[in-house]
Amino acid sequence: MINTVLDQASGLRKMNQNNNSGVKVIAVTGGKGGVGKTNVSLNTAIALGQLGNRVLVLDADLGLANCDVMLGLRVERNLSHVLSGECELDEILVEGPAGIKIVPATSGSQSMVELTPSEHAGLIRAFSELNTEFDILIVDTAAGISDMVLSFSRAAQDVVVVVCDEPTSITDAYALIKVLSREHGVYKFKIVANMVRSMREGQELFAKLSKVTDRFLDVSMELVATIPYDENMRKSTRRQKVIVELFPNSPAAVAFKTLATKAVKWPIPNQPSGHLEFFIEKLVNG
Repeated sequence: MINTVLDQASGLRKMNQNNNSGVKVIAVTGGKGGVGKTNVSLNTAIALGQLGNRVLVLDADLGLANCDVMLGLRVERNLSHVLSGECELDEILVEGPAGIKIVPATSGSQSMVELTPSEHAGLIRAFSELNTEFDILIVDTAAGISDMVLSFSRAAQDVVVVVCDEPTSITDAYALIKVLSREHGVYKFKIVANMVRSMREGQELFAKLSKVTDRFLDVSMELVATIPYDENMRKSTRRQKVIVELFPNSPAAVAFKTLATKAVKWPIPNQPSGHLEFFIEKLVNG
């Protein structure tokens, strides 16, 4: 399978020869469900798009996808149709606000959660044949610490962990960081304190998580955003819009825009890990 993977990834290598700057790959994860991970992914992606970046969002909750639903987008085909050979990856991309593109996954499909080796190879082939050019890939992972979540997180350049001020959220975020650092060699994490009442509360939340990781783990963490609790977020969700689009001047929207401005400046390694083919190869071969 490794030879197959490398052969199929050659297309990605060619694609990146035309994109010398490489592709910035950001995994947004959180350990626990309900922390607002997809909201963070989509709002950041659209804010990046508003800044002029070409952004692709991979809905990596392959069995319970919801990015398209949250944006009110009509999806006729998804990643399962690509893996079955019915169409190419370019054919399923849907366009969202600010020109971002989304790779829709499947909702309610157990088979997508447990891909076979040949389906993994199909995933590589699909990306290797992708003609759409982009600057930033945001991977919106599933909740928990499944093999798929760990694979996507391990393969990205930047791992963004979304955490709320709840004991279970902090515990699950710590568990995710622990597994990624001890078993998969990921030692740098960017933390987003979500739905906090104030900047101080966000900093205190980060301090709680840091206190545990500093004691037991050898990792580096950075608080990159504190997203305030904002009633406009609920209003946006009900209208299947994101807050940076519907209420661009609201506190949470401003925080997402600030995060996007920071993310643009995160360096792309000047080595193979700065290219998309490395991401796909590492994702599958791990």
